Amino acid sequence: MNPAVIDNRNNTNLTSALGTKWQLVTDTVMGGLSKGQLSLDEYKGKSCLRMRGNVTTENNGGFVQIALPLSKNNTFDASQYSGVEIEVAGNSEIYNIHIRTDELWFPWQSYRSSFKAESDWKKYRFPFQKLDKYKTLHEFSPEQINRIGLVAIGREFQADLCLTDIRFYND
Repeated sequence: MNPAVIDNRNNTNLTSALGTKWQLVTDTVMGGLSKGQLSLDEYKGKSCLRMRGNVTTENNGGFVQIALPLSKNNTFDASQYSGVEIEVAGNSEIYNIHIRTDELWFPWQSYRSSFKAESDWKKYRFPFQKLDKYKTLHEFSPEQINRIGLVAIGREFQADLCLTDIRFYND
């Protein structure tokens, strides 16, 4: 099966190729003080979504995130794929990809992995079987994905991350 495009920035709004909309989420939903913004931009010749912000751990905070629900019907079945591939660039900081499924009830639970957003465009692959479980005992269920997020998290820093492409892939 060919890779399935989640978003490849071929439009001029926050709607993904799946028809769902990207959103900015910060720790203010839980009382934190981090600030961020999500914008459409162009970086080194490619259209992108750009997440910028100030991540602070003050007041038990510590994240800025761009998140995409994968389906208007709550879940997306990605069981025919091996993982998620992203193409990103940024300010040479470490970021996370967080994937949530219907089996996760609390907002802090996810399946995740880290990557470094270099100043030049770079592709990263995140195999489903290598995602780290975070605060859950459930095994990852690719047939029940409801959201993917790119997250600046866990320490004080300035976030600046550009995403030009995100898709499911097969090995």
